Amino acid sequence: MVDPDKLYKETEKAMKAAVEATRHEAAKIRTGRANVAILDGIDVDCYGSKSPIPHVANVTVPEPRTIVIQPYDKSVIKHIETAINKSDLGLTPNNDGTVIRLTLPELNEERRKELVKVVKKIGEEGKVSIRNHRHKANDQAKKAEKDGDIPQDEAKQLQDEVQEMTERFNTEIDKLLADKEEEIMNF
Repeated sequence: MVDPDKLYKETEKAMKAAVEATRHEAAKIRTGRANVAILDGIDVDCYGSKSPIPHVANVTVPEPRTIVIQPYDKSVIKHIETAINKSDLGLTPNNDGTVIRLTLPELNEERRKELVKVVKKIGEEGKVSIRNHRHKANDQAKKAEKDGDIPQDEAKQLQDEVQEMTERFNTEIDKLLADKEEEIMNF
């Protein structure tokens, strides 16, 4: 038997996860402003295994367009530099022997517009995920109604609530995208 409250909560949790995944992916997009999230997904090959940069170094943003990476162990600095060079960041690490500095260049207008397109694509993927969760919840509600587990009016109410939730999370993604686009175009 389908519990409408449980189905609603599971759908809400899945939609929140979709929004967070979208937020996380959008944060990785490099703007003119330094953000340590651009280092997400870059693993350093050291100590016989791969580790994310924040696990082997202290990462700070002392200036709006500079990221400073200070390894906990100085012997790892070359490995961090190699990992950054192999990544698709397009940044050249400046290694002074104790810290690595990444300076983000100014973005030209054309590059900014390309980044906005990438952000919109990420947003659309997030919205598709939310719609898929809505579709799944609605299918379960319809099946429960057909099987006689819940009355028709309760199934309809659940579908309406899931639709409202979908619109709420889509609005949240729209705001996230607008903020990111503003950051890309104006910094």
